[in-house]
Amino acid sequence: MPKPGRPVPVLSTVVIVCLGSVALGITVGLLPGISADNGWAVLGAAIVLGLLGAVLRPVLVTLFSRIGWAGVVAGWLVAQALLVYTALWLAPGVHVDGFWAAFWASWLGATLMSAALWAVTAGQNGAVTQHLLRANRRFRSSVPHSDTPGVIMIQIDGLSAPLARWAVEAGNLPTLGRWLSSGSHTLTEWHAQLPATTPASQAGLLHGASDQVPAFRWYEKSAARLVVTNRPKDSALVESRCSDGRGLLAGGGVSVSNVFSGDATTSLLTMSTVSAKGPARYLSAYLIDPFGLTHSLVLTVGEIVKELYQARRQRLRDVRPRMRRRGSYVLLRGATNVLLRHLNLTILAEQMMRGAPSVFCDFVDYDEIAHHAGPARPESLAALEGIDGVLATLEEVAAAAPRPYRFVVLSDHGQSQGATFEQRFGLRLEELIGRLTAAGNVVATREDEQEGRARALRASLSRTDPLGTREAGAPDVPEIVVASSGNLSLVYLARLPGRVSLEVIEERHPALLPGLTAHPGVGWVMVRSEEHGAVVLGPAGRRRLRDGHVEGLDPLLGYGPRAADDLRRHDGLANTGDLVINSSWNPESQEVAAFEDLIGCHGGLGGWQNRPVLIHPRSWRTPAELVGADAVHRLLCGWLEQTGCRTAEQDLIRPG
Repeated sequence: MPKPGRPVPVLSTVVIVCLGSVALGITVGLLPGISADNGWAVLGAAIVLGLLGAVLRPVLVTLFSRIGWAGVVAGWLVAQALLVYTALWLAPGVHVDGFWAAFWASWLGATLMSAALWAVTAGQNGAVTQHLLRANRRFRSSVPHSDTPGVIMIQIDGLSAPLARWAVEAGNLPTLGRWLSSGSHTLTEWHAQLPATTPASQAGLLHGASDQVPAFRWYEKSAARLVVTNRPKDSALVESRCSDGRGLLAGGGVSVSNVFSGDATTSLLTMSTVSAKGPARYLSAYLIDPFGLTHSLVLTVGEIVKELYQARRQRLRDVRPRMRRRGSYVLLRGATNVLLRHLNLTILAEQMMRGAPSVFCDFVDYDEIAHHAGPARPESLAALEGIDGVLATLEEVAAAAPRPYRFVVLSDHGQSQGATFEQRFGLRLEELIGRLTAAGNVVATREDEQEGRARALRASLSRTDPLGTREAGAPDVPEIVVASSGNLSLVYLARLPGRVSLEVIEERHPALLPGLTAHPGVGWVMVRSEEHGAVVLGPAGRRRLRDGHVEGLDPLLGYGPRAADDLRRHDGLANTGDLVINSSWNPESQEVAAFEDLIGCHGGLGGWQNRPVLIHPRSWRTPAELVGADAVHRLLCGWLEQTGCRTAEQDLIRPG
């Protein structure tokens, strides 16, 4: 483990009590229904509140979490108010007129306390570390110490290797920069095969089975089913295809905030296991804790204000490309950039103090902001700085953990920037396909303002069984389904079984392929020919993937040296589209044209989206080239075995 940087000053109990007294005094002065005889009475009430919290809050957390999610919400609303009411009632010289006065006092006092702590610590990590260690102090005596290192794997969703290098050199990531400059860690770039999406990469990283995921969302003709991997039932379905019980985290590992579990013994906030009851206790503890909740709420409000200012600044400066950043995204940014980040940190700290052998956690805040603002815009880089701060806190927690820890930081893909297809040409891809085919029923699947349409599509394609299956060829199956993931789109002639060939497409829709390849927003189209196998069509030529024969201008020119290999592999994946369409790519401006409403995107080819990063201890060997998430999975399994966190019997190297 790298040596921590200069210690961050921490707050003593006396300082915390004084701040609590000041916050409580202001609360008493502002709110009607609460009064105190003098300042000593306020100080006494603050001490009583602190003692009650230390004794009763763990009991309340256990009680509310056992009730379930309703208990978690109830605890969030009333637990601190109950403690405040009891403390004010017990403290001599303080008078409170009923529960509701204490209810509002609990929120105002906690908010003032959080603001005061942030001001005193200047936003540094020391107070957060001290709080996390204090909250997990029970494990210091109960968990036996071990000399076997554990491994903490932090995924920074969407971070490309070139941007990571630049951010380190610019000083934006001081923790990572210190690890790299000290020689404890090294930075390696790996290649994310098509599709460059989180589900595909995590299926590979966590299970060694990236071939089970052809895109972020896709259509399965055999069951007339739409699969969208950020929906719990669908992610559980996909994991059932990926898992053999010996994933990366098998044998005691912990999965936090991932799409798939990696066969972890403990799986928290993970999409494929979201129905599990485990997260209730963590969320209950986080919400009931006034430091955790109100600290996050104060910062969330600040994040929302920053978003409103930064979006307005983009409009006034006429920054291009840009998109409309809707109200739902404003709230989502606050949730991912503060609340979810802090909740992840709380869970990680506890698991480290419990001595977990391996943990894999995905931080999605940078990826979410980069989608809407752009991968290298100031607000996106600020999100990276926040995650770097998380690494600094985890480094300090590791120093107190019952075992040494090694840190691995990696990403699942990068991002590429550009104005969207619709912004450039005034229509969506599905509208273009509808015009070229004269099809009366072209359905698109997307997750933004089209989410309602996607949900309706899924409902129309599903029966009442848990997997949402339906007989193929049913009358209400759409004629054409367009499933877009960033600047990659899979198109299905849904009423025709199997993979529809180039020859059949030309016969049924003679204008479709010429119209697509001639459109300036389309870079290439892959389709399977009955005679030649997979063929890539471009505006001025075509390329046969089977033998590499090119007629005219190679449509993959400029898309990178691995483009043909990626497409050859993708052509063999189950449930890939009858047509696989990639947007145009401008090597001069480094821009793609997403088929979704995203300024920063990933999923296809072009730009940095296929260039994720892997930062690991320098003593751990890596091959000369890392191609594909499955290869990184095998490497991670080897490292876990090397440290003793994984046995050879658990090692997962899938056949072939």
